Amino acid sequence: MRVLLIKTSSLGDVVHTLPALTDAARAIPGIKFDWVVEEGFAEIPTWHPAVGKVIAVAIRRWRKNLWQTIKSGEWRRFKQSMRAEKYDLVIDAQGLLKSAWLTRYVKAPVAGLDKDSAREPLAARFYSRRLAVARGQHAVERVRQLFALALGYDLPQTQGNYGLDIDRLVELPRPYPYVVFLHGTTWESKHWPELYWRQLTERMGQFGVVVKLPWGNPAEKARAERIASGLRNALVLPKLNLGGMGKVLAGAQACVAVDTGLGHLAAALDVPTISLLGPTNPVLTGAYGKGQIHLASDFPCAPCMQKQCTYPPTAEDARRFDLKREQPLCFTRLNPERVASHLSTLLAEEPR
Repeated sequence: MRVLLIKTSSLGDVVHTLPALTDAARAIPGIKFDWVVEEGFAEIPTWHPAVGKVIAVAIRRWRKNLWQTIKSGEWRRFKQSMRAEKYDLVIDAQGLLKSAWLTRYVKAPVAGLDKDSAREPLAARFYSRRLAVARGQHAVERVRQLFALALGYDLPQTQGNYGLDIDRLVELPRPYPYVVFLHGTTWESKHWPELYWRQLTERMGQFGVVVKLPWGNPAEKARAERIASGLRNALVLPKLNLGGMGKVLAGAQACVAVDTGLGHLAAALDVPTISLLGPTNPVLTGAYGKGQIHLASDFPCAPCMQKQCTYPPTAEDARRFDLKREQPLCFTRLNPERVASHLSTLLAEEPR
């Protein structure tokens, strides 16, 4: 059986789809998936043995210059790739209009979330099979249920397995133990204060623990350099592609992460990770897998699910906290002392 999967972005969403592939491969021997995914994340599907061909899409880039995309023939070549194979089924696991639109180019039945389950209800109009998957569950479990319904097998009652060949990413023998601090994220409100990253790095230095700091853009690089400044145990990494980042994560003893796609990738690679969550809800999108610790703020307004913090500090807040360096204030409930305690426990456990 050959299935075309459409799950284009984001990094976390792509990672969350992997356990469903593992379920399907175990339930239906010989099933193969081709995967339509954003070009920036195209390497991840290749790590799963159930994936055959990866079809890179560039919706984010194409939207900026639609005429050039058509003129260059890139759009035509993409459609040809979509039509090159005969599929038994198409599964749109994204549930958005942009992903549903892509199903028009394949002559096969299309399964997706119904209007009450999809993030964008209009997307369901493109599907020949509309499937109900209850909201309020973790994203991994929702995708697993969608695949089980679409492909007609009983959903395993065990925790989902990402099914990645981790050994191909790990550098053996491991050169030296280290931890990775994933400090970059998209929403302004999801950033753990830079002051706290610095203090946590200093604490790790007192125990002789090397801290690696990755970055993906100039702002993140500048922050990493400020965190590491003058600290012998801190290493600012060079800019890495996704494959390089996967190798760094796979070799780590542990990670500390804000709510970011790389944190979900660390979970998929079975790296013990402490996730720091202020405005977002770990029940719905927390890092999924074994060895995952979610530290969620119990601040009165958390989780607010807002990209910008709108909490008005009180006089008491001003007395207790540095309002310039300890924002958003929901993260004051997840201070460096608390995080260091959990991280020390992880590092004391048997090395992977």
